Amino acid sequence: MSAASGAPLPRTQPLSWLQPALLWGSLLPFVWLVLRALTGELGANPIATALNQLGLLALIFLWACLACTPLKLLFGWNWPIRVRKTLGLLGFFTALTHFLFYLAVDQGFALGKVLTDVGKRPFIAVGFLALVLMVPLALTSTKKALQRLGFRTWKRLHRLIYVVAVLGFIHFLMRVKTHDGQPLVYGAVLGVLFAVRVGDFLRQRRKR
Repeated sequence: MSAASGAPLPRTQPLSWLQPALLWGSLLPFVWLVLRALTGELGANPIATALNQLGLLALIFLWACLACTPLKLLFGWNWPIRVRKTLGLLGFFTALTHFLFYLAVDQGFALGKVLTDVGKRPFIAVGFLALVLMVPLALTSTKKALQRLGFRTWKRLHRLIYVVAVLGFIHFLMRVKTHDGQPLVYGAVLGVLFAVRVGDFLRQRRKR
């Protein structure tokens, strides 16, 4: 129906393209990784390179999720809050892909070897713990879970994201064998994100 008929036009949600763009855009790093693997561009140790790239991508999604609230606090932007859950789920599924690739391709589904690695190699144990802690966050990311748990309980549970972030950073720091400064950059960004949240918490506490 045209506007000339006098009927109101349907209202479109502002930035309705944001979620689809994020979801489609998130596929690009995976496609690029597959293309590099197929063309032999992952270097002398393609399995290790793919594992590193998947782990780094999981951190990027996780850091982006953690940045949503600070962006709103600092600049008054509301759109980051709309994609926060999606970014968190992308971080979880990428971390899960990282682990499944390690389990299937690197270890050939040898669960005994995996358990030995978890017990003997601290950086694997830390990364595995971070992944385990992300599971309840992913399972309770729906509105039904929020209603069932209640907001306070749900919020306390989802504070585990801070623990996950610290464990993810430690896993990354222990995994990187070269001192190129990359882990320090990620650590500095995480520190800034935490500082903004702590500053807002102290400010709200003074008001109360």
